[in-house]
Amino acid sequence: MRTIDRYIIAHIFGFTAVVGLALLAIYSFVGFVTGIDSTGQGKFGVLELMIYTLMQMPAGLYTLLPIIAMLGTLMGLGALAGQSELIAMRAAGVSLLRIGRATLLAGVALGIFGLVLGDWLAPAGSESAEAYKTKARTGIAPGLGNHAVWLRDGDSIFHIQRLLSEDHVADIEIFRLAPDMSLAAVLRAQEGRYLDGVWHFSGISQTALSPGATTVSQSPTLDWQGSLSPEVLRLFVLEADSLTMPGLMRLIRYLDSNRLDSAEYRLEFWRKLMAPFTVMAMMLFAIPFVLGSMRNSGAGQRLLIGILIGVGFYVINEVSSNLGQLYRWPPFLAAAVPTFVLASGGLYRLSRAR
Repeated sequence: MRTIDRYIIAHIFGFTAVVGLALLAIYSFVGFVTGIDSTGQGKFGVLELMIYTLMQMPAGLYTLLPIIAMLGTLMGLGALAGQSELIAMRAAGVSLLRIGRATLLAGVALGIFGLVLGDWLAPAGSESAEAYKTKARTGIAPGLGNHAVWLRDGDSIFHIQRLLSEDHVADIEIFRLAPDMSLAAVLRAQEGRYLDGVWHFSGISQTALSPGATTVSQSPTLDWQGSLSPEVLRLFVLEADSLTMPGLMRLIRYLDSNRLDSAEYRLEFWRKLMAPFTVMAMMLFAIPFVLGSMRNSGAGQRLLIGILIGVGFYVINEVSSNLGQLYRWPPFLAAAVPTFVLASGGLYRLSRAR
């Protein structure tokens, strides 16, 4: 990497860091003020709300990263343009392609950072924050909670009324289906624990259904082996945007193997995968604004334009995702089309820039 590339990248990184700190501070402050109404429940006071807000900062940074990257590019290249350094570079033979390449190198680094942030730091921070908030309010260390869950495992449908932890369930109903999809049997268990790859149920009551008779039997225990694992239970009750990419892949495989709808999780997987490319597309789209009519504009005008574009793209991206789910678009298209259009627009404007 040549000196001029490092110089451009350093400027973009410097202004991106400043913009990131400013926007994250505003975002966190708004979140803190919004959460004031939730204080006073149990031991969840103002200090606890501050800690909760700090834990949520990685998730906030992940949400804001595309806008931060665009603003950092606008401000960084704008500073070079304002000091006529870009003009000097162009006069020295540095092409627009070279400037765009240096910007994209910075975008690759920010994209990788965003991938790590969204797949590790943000989910871990959000999960820890919610656990901390629940414990402060109730005084009880939270598990998965008393969730009621419906799941399918082969020809059996599970209704878990109390999911105490990922390997401990209670009040379970299992509906077994016949090959013609009619109800063949209903099994009820008071409690179930997962040990050594097998579910051990206790307090069993089983009703077998047939055209001519109904048979009821009782047994103290029953072992059940299938594809339903504690990991699947934990992943299933989490929100899609709180899952990591490996977790989403495992959950999608489980849903597909049991012929369940995985569209929501496929869409979230592709959105996470496209996030680094979205950051790069936003930075690429910002370059022509600095080289074109906004070359001599002030920092405030560039900041306003960047915010408007960033917010507009966020709205379009959300609308595209919702329309994709509504009209059953392929998840890849619903997640990738806004980024592809933005990148194409940036390349087109860059090719026409002077």
